[in-house]
Amino acid sequence: MANTREIQKRMKSIQDTMKITSAMYMISSAKLRTAKQKLEHTEPYFYALQSAISRLLRHIPDETSRYFDEHEDRKDEEKCRGYIVITADKGLAGAYNHNVIKIAHELLEQGDDNKLFVVGELGRQYFSREGLAVDMEFKYTVQNPTLHLARVIADPILEMYNQNELDEVYVIYTKMENSFSMEAEVRKLLPLQKENFVGKAPVDIYQEEIKADTSMQEILEHVVPNYVTGFIYGALVESFASEHNSRMMAMQAATDSAKEMLQTLSIEYNRVRQAAITQQITEVIGGAKAQKKKKKK
Repeated sequence: MANTREIQKRMKSIQDTMKITSAMYMISSAKLRTAKQKLEHTEPYFYALQSAISRLLRHIPDETSRYFDEHEDRKDEEKCRGYIVITADKGLAGAYNHNVIKIAHELLEQGDDNKLFVVGELGRQYFSREGLAVDMEFKYTVQNPTLHLARVIADPILEMYNQNELDEVYVIYTKMENSFSMEAEVRKLLPLQKENFVGKAPVDIYQEEIKADTSMQEILEHVVPNYVTGFIYGALVESFASEHNSRMMAMQAATDSAKEMLQTLSIEYNRVRQAAITQQITEVIGGAKAQKKKKKK
């Protein structure tokens, strides 16, 4: 059984760890609030872009565009797919990074002609350790997601897609359902699918007319890259919020476990201390009896 000094040392170590986990909880809580505000500000822009594409497609339903080309002339196994994997720059966030990396790993194993674009330092470290080639990496971009950073990611990928180096582009990120639920998911970014933008128009509803100095095709070619950038930005913000929500939950669980350990050690400390006191009393009584017998002799 450990002595009181060893138990006190362990309790002090746990208390110091609790201070760290509590501080990390508070930091992530503040960053989560910031992320939620960014998400609220992002959604109107994202939905406006979706609406603009929908309106354009209503007027040019049969128009072809490279951004809607499914490359049906190529076999599925011959297509080159690009995967944008959004991870964190730091750990201690529960299963947040593991869930995204697991999905990415499974998808990469399904084809030979894949390109990997990794956002976040932990993802880069993992794929490098596994010997998987990373075609492009974006380090330290997930701590403060902005439209500029989203454009930095989107521009080279759009260029590769426009040059037919990529047939399909997917985003693997973590979507925050609510404060207790985050889910890693895969979304197809390119090519876009018309059915996701064009719904069935209600009967007897006036459809607006659009007049433009340029063709609808050229407008669409300009709007779609902005939509792609906006989607990547939304995925970055969603991932940022999910990361800190996961870290909050992990730090709260660690703090609760530390409290339970402290309670157990406190009981053990009291038992050891009581045993030590009892032993000391026994020794004093034994010594007093020995002295009394010595005097009688």
